Amino acid sequence: MKKRILIGIAGGSGSGKTAIAQKLSKDLGHQRVVLV
Repeated sequence: MKKRILIGIAGGSGSGKTAIAQKLSKDLGHQRVVLV
């Protein structure tokens, strides 16, 4: 079984949470990332 990693992103409004999440998704591959 492959190792799973959970990454939590927290911060105030306008702090770049969505930008970081989108960058991770792009770099790791959309098939390997789930945004909730």
